[in-house]
Amino acid sequence: MADVYRDDLGIPHIRATDIGDLAEAQGEVTARDRGWQIEVDRLRASGRLSELIGEAGVPWDVFARRARLDDTARRALEGTDAETRAFVSRYAEGVRRGMTAVGAGAAEFRALDDLFGGTRPLEPWADHDPLGVLHVAHALFSTFPVLLWRAHVAATLGDAWVDVFAGHGDGGGDGGGDGGGDETLPTSGSNAWALHGSRTASGMPLLAGDPHRIFELPGVYQQVRLACDEFDVVGLAFPGVPGVAHFGHAGAAAWGVTNAMAHSVDVFRERLRRVQGGYEALGPDGWRVVDVERSVIRVRGGGPVGVEAIETERGTIVTELRPDGGGLVGWSVRMPARANGDLGAGALLGLLRARSAGDVVAAFGRWVDPVNRVLAADRDGRVLSVTVGVTPDRPRAERRLPLRAESVAVAGNRAGVRPLEVTDVSVDANERPRRAENDLGWAYSSSHRAERIRVLLEERRPGSADEFVAVWSDTASGSAAALRGFVPRGPLPPRAARVRDAVVGWDGRTDAASVAAGTFAAWRTALVRRVAAHPVLRPLRAAHGFGAVFDPWLGVTGQVAAALARLLAHPALRDDVETLVVSALDDAADAAEWGATHRLLALHAIADVPGAVDPGARLDVPLSGDGDAVRCTGSTPGVTDRSWRGSVARWAWDLSDRENSLWSVPFGAAGDRRSPHFSDQLAAWSEVRPARVVTDWTRLHPDVPTGDS
Repeated sequence: MADVYRDDLGIPHIRATDIGDLAEAQGEVTARDRGWQIEVDRLRASGRLSELIGEAGVPWDVFARRARLDDTARRALEGTDAETRAFVSRYAEGVRRGMTAVGAGAAEFRALDDLFGGTRPLEPWADHDPLGVLHVAHALFSTFPVLLWRAHVAATLGDAWVDVFAGHGDGGGDGGGDGGGDETLPTSGSNAWALHGSRTASGMPLLAGDPHRIFELPGVYQQVRLACDEFDVVGLAFPGVPGVAHFGHAGAAAWGVTNAMAHSVDVFRERLRRVQGGYEALGPDGWRVVDVERSVIRVRGGGPVGVEAIETERGTIVTELRPDGGGLVGWSVRMPARANGDLGAGALLGLLRARSAGDVVAAFGRWVDPVNRVLAADRDGRVLSVTVGVTPDRPRAERRLPLRAESVAVAGNRAGVRPLEVTDVSVDANERPRRAENDLGWAYSSSHRAERIRVLLEERRPGSADEFVAVWSDTASGSAAALRGFVPRGPLPPRAARVRDAVVGWDGRTDAASVAAGTFAAWRTALVRRVAAHPVLRPLRAAHGFGAVFDPWLGVTGQVAAALARLLAHPALRDDVETLVVSALDDAADAAEWGATHRLLALHAIADVPGAVDPGARLDVPLSGDGDAVRCTGSTPGVTDRSWRGSVARWAWDLSDRENSLWSVPFGAAGDRRSPHFSDQLAAWSEVRPARVVTDWTRLHPDVPTGDS
């Protein structure tokens, strides 16, 4: 039995006697609040999304079956310890009850029944489904799709161009870059920082940050409080997954993470040949029979789609197969979760029980993927920084491109066994780590965000969580300076000169009301499109053949935007740069303010279904910030200015008093658009006004008790 309370934002606060009842209650509350969302993610894990939304789900389902996500989740539940297994299973039991009571009645299910002309009954959750949802959250979050892009670049333009498009690889390229790499736009990112108590008003540590992911609707993270006789934790949970994995405050200890940008998944170029009943793959020991699972995707409103899921000794083949010299070629991935049968669920209970920064680090010792940088602090004043997760032991050169299948598959190693004591300030923002032992990737995000946060913390000397608003709000562009360096200073036609003067005179801040920022954005968009159309890059537009699910990583225009300054400096384009730049200036002559085009793009799964009403259509508020600003609102210049990625939560944990802590999400606590809490946090989030964390039970409102429905 458990009791559920709500604060004024509808955030659930759950109180139970023991861990089992708490897990069950969290599952039930989540199903009530986010039934549509968690069912979609459960179906994604099992490769059955098409059964719900039709043809729009086929590319994902094909990938999920090829990668064997559902089977990996089953293995992970079976292989974890008994207490974790019971914790996950009790959560699934709660989901089953919550879906029956409320979740199955979500408006999206009824809308799809009307569109397709028939009811699709929902099946009860299996015990392993929460781990499937955890797997879905990270299956494409690693760097392996980028390895496929680099393979495409090498195959179409040549190997030397890989460094040019990476932007943050070895700082090299073939004479086209400046070696710094800070001019490009990051493709992913998050911010986190820690202040030692010697820097704060209370004398206790402060942690803060904001994870950057896709603006999924309902939101990626669920604000929640989980309390029982053993612990009392507030944090941000993945809907559909028990506990609080990434960001939490347990009273005596707190933690937050950023992506370490590590090479955590090996990719192999596999050579195959057909044999009776299946295939053989060529490996270091010659030809070996591979495992093949054949299944059929049932597509709502469409015909069935057959899938062959092929697994070699190295990993699961997740791409299409291509003819090659009388045989076949495909690309396999060796995910640590599948190779080891472990999704890191063993960390969940340890985090909830953490009483010190050391406890947090110890709990994350069971984390697997993605590899994360963790900041942890406690009321004793200790602050720790550590990198956690599992990554293959590969030398740096072998992280650049997919490996040949003749390479030996290596075991994954635990990263970051030695935490660093923080005695002043620590900042993580996906940049190349300063400690060589934590340099586990090949390409990293620009160092701009990390450096900018350090500057702001030093200049403003914040002593409380409230003073972090100025950090989260910072809109300084990291890429503008490098791009403005290509603007000619001489005489220009009037239209182009007017745009040039606005761009050069702009203060570099991407504020929604700034016309100069909007002019820069329009010029950048036009320039990206013109560079992407340059004849020297035309080979990139050849079909990549990896599969539709990888299209977002293989989009030429988006990749050109990410490497724009390096491309403009490249010898192959250098003679055309002035013409490209001036023409783009002319294209941007009628630009409006930044916020006219930089507006929120809330991505909802039902929006992909023809004829369905998009629940996010009315949430397109103007946004300040850019992809490489601390106030991250990332778009894809040249494709769309709409912001589809950015800060999916903001959090600040005060170790002196948890009620001085802050948090916010882009939308709200509820997934049902009929609820007053569906998007009631949007205005405050867009204006960077996070809410205070409430922990006083007397200030909360009783909700329907779980276990009585």
